[in-house]
Amino acid sequence: MEEKRSGGAPRAADVLWAGRLKEKPDSAAFAFQASLAVDRRLALDDIAGSRAHAAMLAARGIIPAEAAAALDGELERLAAGIAAKGLAAIGLDAFPAADVTAEDIHSLIEGLLTEKLGDAGRMLHAGRSRNDQVAVDFRLYLMRIIPRLREELSQTAAVLLDRAEEHAETVMPGYTHLQRAQPVTAGFQLCAWACALIRDRERFADALSRITAECPLGSGALAGSTLDLDREATARALGFAAPGVNAMDSVADRDFALETAAAVSIAMVHLSRFCEDIVLWASEEFGFIVLSEAWSTGSSIMPQKKNPDFAELIRGKAGRTTGNLVTLLTLLKGLPYAYDKDLQEDKEALFDSLDTLDACLRMFRGMISAAAFNAERMKAACAGGFLEATDAAEYLVRKGVPFRKAHETAAGLVRDCIAAGQRSVGERTLSQLKEKSPLFEDDIYAALEPLACVRARKLGGGPAPEEVRRQAARLRLLLRQAVKPAL
Repeated sequence: MEEKRSGGAPRAADVLWAGRLKEKPDSAAFAFQASLAVDRRLALDDIAGSRAHAAMLAARGIIPAEAAAALDGELERLAAGIAAKGLAAIGLDAFPAADVTAEDIHSLIEGLLTEKLGDAGRMLHAGRSRNDQVAVDFRLYLMRIIPRLREELSQTAAVLLDRAEEHAETVMPGYTHLQRAQPVTAGFQLCAWACALIRDRERFADALSRITAECPLGSGALAGSTLDLDREATARALGFAAPGVNAMDSVADRDFALETAAAVSIAMVHLSRFCEDIVLWASEEFGFIVLSEAWSTGSSIMPQKKNPDFAELIRGKAGRTTGNLVTLLTLLKGLPYAYDKDLQEDKEALFDSLDTLDACLRMFRGMISAAAFNAERMKAACAGGFLEATDAAEYLVRKGVPFRKAHETAAGLVRDCIAAGQRSVGERTLSQLKEKSPLFEDDIYAALEPLACVRARKLGGGPAPEEVRRQAARLRLLLRQAVKPAL
């Protein structure tokens, strides 16, 4: 006999364990293969897909118009309840599922519809499988979430540009191999960070263009349906460019999840690299930046400590998102085409990555907004280390010396300085400089000052203050341009 709820409708689980199967898994086995605790966040997307599907079924005469109207009304009510009360509106607590008899969000919603509407609820699944249902829900979810992440990236880049303009003339060493290389400015480095985040923003837009390109709904389990479905209508209603070209590919494809996970991982690697610099700069050895106490933590044993824990955590969480990307790649590499239950594991990894990036962007933005840059310490760090050596070589190049000879001359000057215990080329007398090249004149000393070195690098892309301001203006223009997926 069919097991019933008190209202007479079958449990949500019965929707799925019907057909040829007489036995059902015990509670532990059922919980093991259930995904409701993870895919619960697809509730609104499942409702949106179901409303479009019901409308199409009625338009094609596959189900009665009154049944479609009842389904749409109930689905709208469920969506409104979720908007007002969260998932509690459909019987889900804050943690996992109150209705443990539902395997996933799809069966839960279908069970609620059937409980409320009877046979009208049972009509909704005509012409679709959970395979195309979950594929469209997953895409719809990303179509909601990716624009939010792009906005978080935009806001974070904008904060970096604010700070870059503020510090367009704050001289500091630029580093290669973590060795002092040439004088730059703090604004120049902050613009560099903003460039990376803007690329991340557009990388998500690129992924979104493929997410919205094809709608899986109507693909069925893998081979479509014999029913007279209007796949073009449901694709348009849900914001897709067109139905999927091949039904098997539509339910097997998780490229969109991989692309999104990769975009998240790349963005997190960027944040991790920024935070590595911040951790170094916040140390006593560098002293370039003072993090707000609100964005630092103390030590449980050392009273004097002020630790850059937020930067360190962001750096650490980059490994988490990289691991999630590897999880998805590994998940897919051995699967035969069409749908396999393994694909149930795709969402948890990607959801975790999306949540992690969202949180890290907000934390990073707050941390960098409140940070103070120690301009004097940065300027002092430009003394010593011969950051002006390349400028000395280019001084000679401007006077006609071949670069390789100019480079050799500057290297010889550095060796002489080290032997004499001097920390910069500018400490050599003019006669000592002329011993290396008679082309040196008194103007060399002004040219080797750190700020002069920076101001001389005014080519596009350089660290000159006016060029940093131009870069910031150009990057702000990019942020204002709304890049939309090509439909």
